[in-house]
Amino acid sequence: MTMRHLSNDEIRLQVEALGPWFHNLDLEGVRTAPGHFLGDYPAVKWRRFADTISSDLSGKSVLDIGCNAGFYSIEMKRRGAKRVLGIDTDDGYLRQAHFAAGINNVDIEFRHLSVYDVGSLREDFDIVLFMGVLYHLRHPLLALDLIHEHVARDLLVFQSMQRGSDQIDLLKDDYEFWETEVFERPGYPKLHFVEHCYANDPTNWWIPNRPCMEAMLRSAGFRIEAHPEEEVYVCRRDVVPAGAGAVYPAREQRT
Repeated sequence: MTMRHLSNDEIRLQVEALGPWFHNLDLEGVRTAPGHFLGDYPAVKWRRFADTISSDLSGKSVLDIGCNAGFYSIEMKRRGAKRVLGIDTDDGYLRQAHFAAGINNVDIEFRHLSVYDVGSLREDFDIVLFMGVLYHLRHPLLALDLIHEHVARDLLVFQSMQRGSDQIDLLKDDYEFWETEVFERPGYPKLHFVEHCYANDPTNWWIPNRPCMEAMLRSAGFRIEAHPEEEVYVCRRDVVPAGAGAVYPAREQRT
């Protein structure tokens, strides 16, 4: 008996065993996170920008970085994507994603992999999803650089929590050393560092304001083509600005 033929009671028991869930998926009528503090998440966010992605992804390849329980991976497969790969560093989320894909009868590959290691995939993708991950990273700009260098062939669909001003100021390319007022402007790019914890989550490290988020995307070589939702950007791979690009610190084995 495959997961596709499980009864609702059997699905519910498995959902409970695999919990807690962050994605509130609908698995044959069984909700995985019905009490989610953000409501029907991430479906409620997806509905605000779903129309900016083609409804026909036939022949396309998709990489879902930080796939969690696989909501966006499943949506890409439903639109006909030929290949969908979801990666995450949380084995619990990956188990949830495998189960959810099975219930939905879709063929998706899931791997335990960090955004910092996407170069090891040695392939690029038509669409890269990078949703709700950046603010959990110690090195957020490096992550964008690595995505650009190794896996983004064309489209990047990006989302990040933002805090602070959403005002966009027209800034000059350069300022004199003694110019300090510009840094006090609400529309200047700011990346807020969380030393301890935010929203009861110690993995929230860096939270940008809107001008910072847009500047980081451009700096990593992504041209913003659409901003359909307050936290979501649809970007195209573009030329990397002078001086930008990924770095590769040497890794040592720890004993």
